[in-house]
Formats: sequence, structure tokens, C-alpha cells
Amino acid sequence: MRSPAIEVTGLRKSYGAIEAVAGVDLHVEEGEILAFLGPNGAGKTTTVEILEGFRTRTAGEVSVLGQDPASAGLDWRERVGIVLQESQPEEYLTVAETVIMWAAYFPAPRPVAEVLELVGLAGHRDQRVGRLSGGQRRRLDLALALVGNPELLFLDEPTTGFDPTARREAWAMIDGLRDLGVTVLLTTHYMDEAQNLADRISVIAAGQIIAKGTAADLAEAASLQTRISWNAQEVPLNELPDQLRAAATVFEVAGQPGDSSTSAAEGPTRLAILTNEVTDTVAALLQVAGRLGRKVESLEVQTPTLEDTYLALIGEADRAGGLNR
Repeated sequence: MRSPAIEVTGLRKSYGAIEAVAGVDLHVEEGEILAFLGPNGAGKTTTVEILEGFRTRTAGEVSVLGQDPASAGLDWRERVGIVLQESQPEEYLTVAETVIMWAAYFPAPRPVAEVLELVGLAGHRDQRVGRLSGGQRRRLDLALALVGNPELLFLDEPTTGFDPTARREAWAMIDGLRDLGVTVLLTTHYMDEAQNLADRISVIAAGQIIAKGTAADLAEAASLQTRISWNAQEVPLNELPDQLRAAATVFEVAGQPGDSSTSAAEGPTRLAILTNEVTDTVAALLQVAGRLGRKVESLEVQTPTLEDTYLALIGEADRAGGLNR
């Protein structure tokens, strides 16, 4: 059985009377991408810096690639790659010169040409760093982190400031790290980024992990359900089985429950059911439609997004007083 890339138990970090990290447990398997999410001031950055070996801890057990970062030596650091939010490579060097210089710090670096191809900078190898665009600079940051052939990569807000096209290209690069067997700990404020890239997610608030698992696991923990809706003209409320009829909510054209000001002439009334049993509910609805000889062309199935889930979890923690320490 493989050892986890990261294993953290009861991690605590205090600054005087203020406890920034209050008993964090974290588990990251080899080769997976874990998104580590949380609001500003939640203890996220402090936790990551402890894992990177840049900050000492007050208490708890921490193992990263089988070693304690607080006492690990140079051989351990050669196995770890870090992409910070900001970097300052020498602007007068070319892209290739910068990566070659960086590669010299490692005993078994990846070939420079391979790394430049991987991050999409092969066509810019002779361009000076100072003339790169923001997105290209971020690609260079990733190249410098990968050239050492790391087993574990820390990615801190990797696509901040990117336009939509550049973000999608960066996601493809990060997703491709799985093929290299690289474990990734990703911190981001973009929920769609975490949802697209992460195998699992951990959410921290007020120094504590408040939820962890897949996006579906988190939605269940937040008591969020999938919304199934359709036009009532296709399958009327009174034709539904008792169980579905009891769960259904009437939505008028404007999309507001019980909005009696909206007239039927403006469009069909919609019905909606919130459920965790999506397949069974849709099957039952289609069965009724079949019996009536109708098609449900207006059917919509809306699953909770990670942003919905995240906001619900943080809101619940806030209401419980966990964010007001």
C-alpha cells in the first residue's frame, strides 16, 4: 500500500493568543489533485506554508513525502515544486536561459525542451522574460516548478488575472500533471477551477477543516439537493404520484415561488422538485409523461455547483460562530 503524499493530524499554529490553525487534519494521496479552499484569514496560507517547510507549527503531526518538513533536508526539497502567487525571475534572461539556470539546482531535472513544450512556451524559448505577457509569465512559473521533476507540486492561485482562454489552457496543463504522476495541492478562489481540476476538496474556515471529499460529498454535507424542473403543461401537478406531488414546488414564469402577479399568458408555469434521488425522480416523471402521451421537452436538471456548496458551508460555519473567533 502506497504512503500518502501528505498526512496531517491535529495541526495547530498560534501567534500569541491567536490560534490561526486549530487542529487541521489533511490527507492527500499520491497522484491526486486536492483543492484546498477557504476564505481569507481562514488559516489556509499558514497551513500550506507549514507543509512547504517555510513556517514552524505549534503542535500536530505533519508528513510530506514521508518526512517532516520542519526538519527535512535538501533531498526532500528537491522532490517538491512550488508555484507562488508572484515570482520575480530575471527579466533580462530568455525563457530558455531561465529554465536552464533553474534546472542546474536539481540533481535529475527534466529536459528543458520537454518542460517548455509541456507548459506551452516552446515557441517563446528565446524571448526575454521581461517581454512576456502575464499568462506567459505564469507558464514560466509552472515551468520552473516542474523542471526539478517534483513528486509534489504546490499551486497557489495559479490562474489569477488570466482571461477565460488562458485559464482553460492552464487547466489543461495542470490536469496533464496526472499523467506525470505529480501530486498537486491547489489553492484557489475560483470555484469552477477547483471543480474542474480537483479529485477531492478540503474546505477550511476559522482554522478548522469544515468539509472534505468530492464535490458531491460536499454538496451532501451542505444539505444541497439537485433541482429538477419542467413546464406544468407537459406534466401537470395533479398527475404526479403522491410522493412527487408532495415534494413539488410551483414556480411561475418569473421563476419566483408563488409569484401570483405573473399571468399564465406570459408563459407556462414551471414545477420543480429538490431531491438527492435524481435518477429515480426523472424516471418517475418520464413514466407519468409516457402514460399521458407527452414529451417533457422543457426538463432541466440543475445540480449544485461547487460555488453553491462552498457558500453554504461557509455560511453555516459563520452562523455557528466559527468565523468570529
